[in-house]
This record gives sequence, structure tokens and C-alpha cells, in this order.
Amino acid sequence: MLVHIPQILDAQEVAEFRRRLDAADWTDGRETVGPQGAQVKRNEQLPDASPLKAELGAAVLAALDRSPLFFAAALPLKILPPRFNRYAGGGHYGFHVDGAVMRMGDGRQLRSDVSCTLFLNDPDDYEGGELIISDTYGEHEVTLPAGDAIVYPSSSLHQVRPVTRGARLASFFWIQSLVRDDGQRRMLFELDATIQRLKAGGADEESVLQLTGMYHNLLRGWAET
Repeated sequence: MLVHIPQILDAQEVAEFRRRLDAADWTDGRETVGPQGAQVKRNEQLPDASPLKAELGAAVLAALDRSPLFFAAALPLKILPPRFNRYAGGGHYGFHVDGAVMRMGDGRQLRSDVSCTLFLNDPDDYEGGELIISDTYGEHEVTLPAGDAIVYPSSSLHQVRPVTRGARLASFFWIQSLVRDDGQRRMLFELDATIQRLKAGGADEESVLQLTGMYHNLLRGWAET
């Protein structure tokens, strides 16, 4: 399930992120992947030990916490501290699948159920750099306005095409969801969206209550905590 989440960051927040990142010390992005990933990855990242990465990552997490749509789509249990990357001068990341289990800064492990890319500059700032996500329905090309995010299953084959002009900046991270199965998350997301539409349209309260009960009972049966 691919879900576009608009305006995780507002224009003022994006401008501050850009100001800080434009002055940042970037390192080779291959430092954070294994031998197979290093063969197809050509980009720059903020070092994991960077105080700027920690500061901006905390701001991203706070912004996500304000987004009901992000919660409904991802049903987050744990989120890997956000990382930041930069693609320029032909930088790209060939087709790959994200690692299944990742280690968090405190030593805990996280199962990557959902991947998220938060775009930090507008498409007019660069050429190329499209995020291509491949699933059973084909290939999906994603390029979003600054401050918007896309969430998608971590099991998806995906790539970032070469950036041929300018620079593409983004934050990226992984989520262990309360609900492991993507199909079950999709059903819960669609049911939640239906409930919200019915509420907004003034639907019968008893019917809305029954659907809400169904949502929580399904979540109760599928959730892992």
C-alpha cells in the first residue's frame, strides 16, 4: 500500500531544514549498507553520529506525531531514527529491497514493515531523482513537493533514479507496524478512511459506532505489541 501524506512539514520548517542541510557535512552513503547495497548506491548521507541528524530527526518524529494520516497508514509501533540523504551529480540508488531487521541506536531491533521518504525540496530544484516503487501492480514513480511524504511496504523493490541537475534532499526511515501484514494494514486504513468520511457526512451514529467497533476488534486481533 502506497500512501501520500501531504505537509508533514510546513514551508517554514522546510526552509529551516534546507538552511541547516545546505551547510551540513555529508559523507558517502555506502557507509550504512552492506556489500550488496554498496554496489548500487551512490549518494551522500548525514553520518549516524551527527548531532544535526539527531536534531532534525527529532523534529521529523514530532511532525509525524501530529499527522493522523501517517498513523492510520503506518500504525507505528517503533520508528528507526530518521536519516537524511542527498543525491546530486548523477547520484542514484539502484533497485534494492530494504533490510528486514535493523538495529536502533539504543540496541533494540526493528522489523522493517513500512518505509517512508520525506521530500525536503521541490521537484523544480532538480532533475531525475524519481523514487520508483515496484509492486504487483507495476512500477510507481514518486516525486513529491517539499514537506510531503510517501509510505510504502519495505518488502517492495525500489530505486532512486539518477539526479542529473541540482540536488535532491530527503529524510528516510523505517517503521515496525503494529500490524505486520500489508494487506491487513490496507484493510484497516480503508476502513478508518470510510469511518472518517461517514462522520464528516453526518452518518447515523449507530452505524458509525458499529464500524468503529469492527475496526478496533480487527486491530485487536492483528496487532503485535
